Amino acid sequence: MSIVRTPLRSESFRPLVKRDFLRRTRNPMPWMVPIAVIIALLTLLPLGFVVWITVQTGWNTAIALIFRPRIGELLLNTVLLVAITVPLCVLLAIALAWLTERSDIPGARIWAWLSVAPLAVPAFVQSYAWVSLIPSLHGLFGGVLVSVLAYLPFLYLPVSATLRRLDPGLEEAAASLGQPPWQVFWHVVLPQLRLALCGGSLLIALHLLAEYGLFAMIRFDTFTTAIFDQFQSTYSGAAAHMLAGVLVMCCLALLAIEAAFRGGARYARIGSGAARAHSPKRLGPMTLPCLLVPLLTTSLALGVPFVTLTGWLIAGGADIWQVTEIGRALGQTLLLAVAGAILTTFAAIPMAWLSIRRPGRLQRVLEASNYIVGALPGVVIALALATVTVRVALTLYQTAATLLVAYALMFVPRALVSLRASIAQAPLELEQAAASLGRSPIQALWAVTIRLAAPGATAGTALVALGIVNELTATQMLAPTGTRTLAMAFWSLSGEIDYAGAAPYAVIMVLFSLPLTWLLYTQSKRWAGR
Repeated sequence: MSIVRTPLRSESFRPLVKRDFLRRTRNPMPWMVPIAVIIALLTLLPLGFVVWITVQTGWNTAIALIFRPRIGELLLNTVLLVAITVPLCVLLAIALAWLTERSDIPGARIWAWLSVAPLAVPAFVQSYAWVSLIPSLHGLFGGVLVSVLAYLPFLYLPVSATLRRLDPGLEEAAASLGQPPWQVFWHVVLPQLRLALCGGSLLIALHLLAEYGLFAMIRFDTFTTAIFDQFQSTYSGAAAHMLAGVLVMCCLALLAIEAAFRGGARYARIGSGAARAHSPKRLGPMTLPCLLVPLLTTSLALGVPFVTLTGWLIAGGADIWQVTEIGRALGQTLLLAVAGAILTTFAAIPMAWLSIRRPGRLQRVLEASNYIVGALPGVVIALALATVTVRVALTLYQTAATLLVAYALMFVPRALVSLRASIAQAPLELEQAAASLGRSPIQALWAVTIRLAAPGATAGTALVALGIVNELTATQMLAPTGTRTLAMAFWSLSGEIDYAGAAPYAVIMVLFSLPLTWLLYTQSKRWAGR
């Protein structure tokens, strides 16, 4: 007896599978959209607060408070600070990036790491180190000096990463046409650095607007220091709110300026091309003078804090290590950092998933709201939450819940960027396959996408946690009574001119920031393919 083998025809059951699959995947997890909308509306709370409080104040009073000499003085300080600091950072970042990525400077890898390492020193700790070393350092000069040293890595990282990815063939073609090296750099390399320069410059400028501790210690008045002083003296006075409104307008103006400078030009090649490393340029007799650039920068950005902190630790001796107080501050800092990082990461998941799986106009608007509000200074967000809770929900004022919400509003862009990149690496087909096998959309998301995105989510969570560790203004304004984080303890002791007592807290914060610095450095090299 012969057995006839009939081939299995998938068409016989394909319609059934297709109908079931479409039913599961046509509109998977529709609840993601309302959740993302709610989170986006919450992130817009500070902007809505500024508009609402301006209307409540009355236009006549608002105009009188805005158009006064004090606002002009603060605005002039802000413009000068940004106009001087950002160009200096641009020039220094380009020089350091070119030396470490394109030249044969000795110890290029070591200098590259040391150029990023100042991120491990919080800006207000950097200011503390310089003021304790040079007590007369204050004003615009002091603010610019410390700002350049503290925020330079935000430009060096994207510029150096972009330099590593540029196609050497374009420069070789320009050189073959007879252009000297400086013209090749000006006409070929520099235009391709525009996006990195614009993004890094915007980040530095926004940090300059948001920073409080650095400029308070240097005794240089900015909008943030003025808002905090007004908040402490009159709590929710109209003057503080109008200062916040002007500061928000400055942030939005910076975003518009960056978008204009960035333009719409494209700098990508068609096709991947052949991956080739750049031939390092020989410095020759200029090696020693060029070595002075990273050496001087590292000495000022890392050497001064290291020497100052070491000196205060030695001067204070064992008495400054108050184990009970330090342990309490460390425990509270860790608790807030972990809770805030987890909350922020979970809040970013719906928006990250929508931006990759269901892109569209609504998604772009919702995502933009997260980034715009994330660019606002922490003092504005804290002022908004403090006023809203006092007027609407007094029981939430100065509670851990309100503080965690402030952290989420401030740091959700960090988690969103990491989650988006990770979810994009998780193939949609795997989610669809899991749905076709009977998994619900939420089960498919958890079993497939979230697991594949776990490394990126972990990195984003770490970035948020370490940002919370070094956060000062919002924590001071919203923390429950009795809370004493590492940053708050450091600021309290340094404000009392007890620099020796503040040194242990500064050292612990630097040690906490080192993993963040290493993470950013390794991620930039991975992004550049090295």
